[in-house]
Amino acid sequence: MSQNPPNNFCGLKDERSNFDAARIAVLPIPYEATASWGKGTANGPQAIITASQNMELFDEEIFCDTSTLGIFTAVPVAVAENPEKTVDEVERRCRELLDAGKFVVGLGGEHSVTTGLVRAHAAKYNDLTVLQLDAHADLRDAYEGEKYSHASVMRRVLEVCPITQAGIRSLSEEEASLLVSEDARVFFAHKIRNMPAWVERVADTLTENVYITIDIDVFDPAFVPGTGTPEPGGLNWWQVTGLLRQVCDRRNVVGFDIVEVMPLEGERSSEFLAAKLAYRLLGYKFMARRHPHLNRQAGQATPGGK
Repeated sequence: MSQNPPNNFCGLKDERSNFDAARIAVLPIPYEATASWGKGTANGPQAIITASQNMELFDEEIFCDTSTLGIFTAVPVAVAENPEKTVDEVERRCRELLDAGKFVVGLGGEHSVTTGLVRAHAAKYNDLTVLQLDAHADLRDAYEGEKYSHASVMRRVLEVCPITQAGIRSLSEEEASLLVSEDARVFFAHKIRNMPAWVERVADTLTENVYITIDIDVFDPAFVPGTGTPEPGGLNWWQVTGLLRQVCDRRNVVGFDIVEVMPLEGERSSEFLAAKLAYRLLGYKFMARRHPHLNRQAGQATPGGK
């Protein structure tokens, strides 16, 4: 009988998951104190990690095994009920990993944790833009009296650096008033449907250094039902990954997070998609340009094909 995989991202053995050898650090953040509707995103990080242990590590698009870079899974952030203190602790833990030379992948938890991750990256990287993939604008100054709410996360991020939003299809009048700002650029989901070269247009708005935050509800709920506030009319897998690959090709992606996965009983596709997305994005960042000949080979017809 085979042993259960180690409880880390991808279920890697020690030679690919120990801290010293790993190029990448996964930081789980099991937090959801300000979630306003569906509850359960605190269980998202572990669900994503568990799902990752059941996927193939050879990536057919990148045509290589990204886990050879080494992926360390950190102890989950010890969250507090106070949202601001939690953001501070996320920032502290992320800074420690960045100072150790790791590329950090945050796994939420609710979206409010992104503020701490962005602050840590902004302290290290100049000329930073945040690319937000999301159904919701999240630009309220406060929600239900809380400035560090998941519904206010991008307002807090906007205080740190410019943002570009893609996939948006839900916002308030207050949030709409901010979209005239030159520091907040938005690509609505309904316009993406008929916008020529929208991927290139999104990438054109970004500075050299880019942090990516992915709220899993950017996907249509037909693909990802496991999230707290699903919105119809979302993007699909190829739209999202096509954008991510273009950004990695053209810019320096310095870190990313995936948030708002809410595991549902009897349904595993949401957390599996999130795990695959994190792994695919790591491949785009580190492996695609390293092995361009393998990428070309992967696009050729297979034996017996046409």
